Amino acid sequence: MSTPTPSRAGTPAGATAYLLWGLIPLYIAALAPAGAVEIVAHRVLWSLGLCLLLLAVTRSTAAFVAILRDTRTLGLLALAAVLIAVNWITYVVAVSTHHTADAALGYFINPIVTALLAVLVLRERLRTPQLVALGLTVVAVVVIGVGYGSVPWLALILAFSFGFYGLIKNRVGSHVGALPGLTVETAVLAPLALVYLLVLAVTGAGAFGGPGEVAGPFWFAVLLALSGPITAIPLLLFATAARRLPLATMASLQYIAPIMQLGVAVLVMGEPMPLARWIGFALVWVALIVITSDGVRRLRRQPAVVGATGAPGPPGTSGV
Repeated sequence: MSTPTPSRAGTPAGATAYLLWGLIPLYIAALAPAGAVEIVAHRVLWSLGLCLLLLAVTRSTAAFVAILRDTRTLGLLALAAVLIAVNWITYVVAVSTHHTADAALGYFINPIVTALLAVLVLRERLRTPQLVALGLTVVAVVVIGVGYGSVPWLALILAFSFGFYGLIKNRVGSHVGALPGLTVETAVLAPLALVYLLVLAVTGAGAFGGPGEVAGPFWFAVLLALSGPITAIPLLLFATAARRLPLATMASLQYIAPIMQLGVAVLVMGEPMPLARWIGFALVWVALIVITSDGVRRLRRQPAVVGATGAPGPPGTSGV
């Protein structure tokens, strides 16, 4: 198989996707009156609505129906839906509790977690650079944990939930497109999301849509509705880039989002960056350089196919 020919549209599409994911903390901060689960519930429902509309416009409904008829694929995507729900809720909690830097750390760690899962689940051999990167990551987590007096659980939950999510998407990616797959995942979560929002509305505990509503400002309703395109548009841009760019290029682009998230955390939200956190991040960055360099060298020796099964899972492929 040959490497896909790079397209002029590929790099702008990929970069735009990661830039949008990098700005997600600002969007979540604007929804602060709502709780983490409420925000995710709205995100699920609005995303499903947009996905169904796009399926109709692109005439991809048949692909969606085909997934529903495939019990094995449907089961895997249902599991993926649970994992991405955990990831989304954890991310919103991280930003809402002023731990955006920990969220960025989680997505920096994710590529190393992915390599670890390849060894443990897919029985791949751990190469020396991967072993070094994994060791550096463990040391980084220990350093940050000692410095803070607690394990950075938010970062680890984000890294592992998205790592397992990416593993499942990798298994089904050869025959499931980005749009039909996302539609199935949001459809699986939609009943729970709807019930949760109805309970909030009836009890008046929600930030929007009930007696406890935050004065019902129009802008707040608009922000909640925007959760659909804010979720779907970066995913579609990523899918466009993944089909047009070499894997090495996609791998280099995927760090845009956590770098931006870290910048937002420190420069905009004023989160503290004590010495232990800087040392931990530095160790993770060294690990990423090691594992990325190894991946680039291997790609030069043996070209890989970019696409559903080859593209690296970004920090926000449904991840944020």
